[in-house]
Amino acid sequence: MAFARWIDSQPAHIRRGLRRVLVLAALMPLIVLIAVQAPFLLNAPLLLGYGMCVLAATILMMYLGFARYEDPSVHPKPAPDIEIRVRHSRVRQARTFPALLEMPTVSMLVAVRDEVDDIEQCIRTMVGSDYPRLEVIVVDDASTDGTPEVLRRLAAELPMTVLYNETNRGKKHALTDGVRIASGEVLAFTDSDCVLAPDALSRCVWALTANPDLGAVSGHARALNADETVLTRAQDTWYDGQFRVAKAAEATFGNVTCVSGPLAVFRRDAIANYLPAWANDTFLGREFRFATDRQLTGYVLGQIWKGRELKRRYADDPLVAQQDHPERCWRVGYVRSAHVWTTVPARLRPFLKQQVRWKKSFIRNLCFTGSFMWRRGLGGAVLFYSHVLFVAAAPVMAVRHLVWAPVHGLYFLTFLYLCGVLTKGFAWAVAFKLANPGDSHWRYRPLMAVFGSLVLSWLLPYSMVTIRKGTWARGAQ
Repeated sequence: MAFARWIDSQPAHIRRGLRRVLVLAALMPLIVLIAVQAPFLLNAPLLLGYGMCVLAATILMMYLGFARYEDPSVHPKPAPDIEIRVRHSRVRQARTFPALLEMPTVSMLVAVRDEVDDIEQCIRTMVGSDYPRLEVIVVDDASTDGTPEVLRRLAAELPMTVLYNETNRGKKHALTDGVRIASGEVLAFTDSDCVLAPDALSRCVWALTANPDLGAVSGHARALNADETVLTRAQDTWYDGQFRVAKAAEATFGNVTCVSGPLAVFRRDAIANYLPAWANDTFLGREFRFATDRQLTGYVLGQIWKGRELKRRYADDPLVAQQDHPERCWRVGYVRSAHVWTTVPARLRPFLKQQVRWKKSFIRNLCFTGSFMWRRGLGGAVLFYSHVLFVAAAPVMAVRHLVWAPVHGLYFLTFLYLCGVLTKGFAWAVAFKLANPGDSHWRYRPLMAVFGSLVLSWLLPYSMVTIRKGTWARGAQ
């Protein structure tokens, strides 16, 4: 860690050069593995081709995430030279980014339903933020388990505002209701089972003020209950990689596609006009109740192409009618130093339910964000569409290698497939170990990789079949 801090203290050109050399050296075994396997590609194009593409994508993400990413709250930098395709008459306005005040007012919101055991800890860390110009708004969405009583007690003690919904409307409506009374130039959202570091919000706000072209940023989430079970330990390593590597890689292009719920921070002018569309989102002819973070992020990324129509549909809503914010080519980033911890499912059944919800949100958002991501520059598009391809191919490859191959006596094919899965899992484990020296959870990362291939890959087809069925239930117990 001292060596990493030393690198961070160097001038920009030296810091970046050192990182790239060190990361390439660390990735060399994976690069050599691809080179060694390349001559055999024609003999087994499906297995080797898929495996090599997955490994190459992993190498690319790790290189971008460790070598090219820089925390925007620590090292602000000008927008990258990305050609974003917009109509010529709107280019100047779309690429003009008004600066925020040095210390803007922040409204931090959380929606809660039946979280009597967790909500007090969450709210105390929200109020305990070291950011000075902060208002905290809590929306209770018709809780029935004693949560309202906890909120009334806290409201009498802490500087916070509480809204009580008499009927359950869903998380998206609850948060949108909270924004209607919020005064902040920055809107920050968290989840009711999360705990924030005291400086997490400040770091996200610093990133927005130092980089006016950032419309939204995500914090860095880990598991709050990481030591509870083997499953929570495995999820902790997965969370770290998804943020530290995957989001960091996307952030190098300003295209983070999911500002995640544990800590999601938006400029008001980048998102407020689209909250009515988010709250009332429909898919396949009915309300889509899942509070998908991907869809909310998509409104920031895609408003140049989608924004006018979304605002037209809800032109009478006060969030649109009171102030029409121009559509802009916002970047979306990630703040690695903004730490937040979230309670993850400790048992298999709630974990699978959570994964199904996430996959349904992934499918819904693909139909929205996938329609314009190709316009936001080559690098971001490659990361986005390759991820979509790998997620879609995962159940097909699982069926072929875990069902079809054994049935036909091709056990060696199954063995090779599992070796590939473990290789990728160990690569992520090494990345976790290097980024978190002294943390023994790295050994659970290969387990998560195997579990993903043996179990989670099958959930995509199920999620597609049941996508019209939805409800709001966190289910992290």
